[in-house]
Amino acid sequence: MSKVVITQVRSTIGKPKRQKDTVIALGIKKLNSPIEKEASPQVLGMIKKVKHLLKVEEK
Repeated sequence: MSKVVITQVRSTIGKPKRQKDTVIALGIKKLNSPIEKEASPQVLGMIKKVKHLLKVEEK
């Protein structure tokens, strides 16, 4: 499987609880802190739901 590097670039303040929970479930703890995940269908679906808050790069 390929890997993706996910970075949160926009805040979740004022966003719906589902979006906040999705960002937390991805393992993102702080703004502008990159994390690396396997590109599974589940992770890609979560990224798609909050793509307006994230920057995603393939590795």
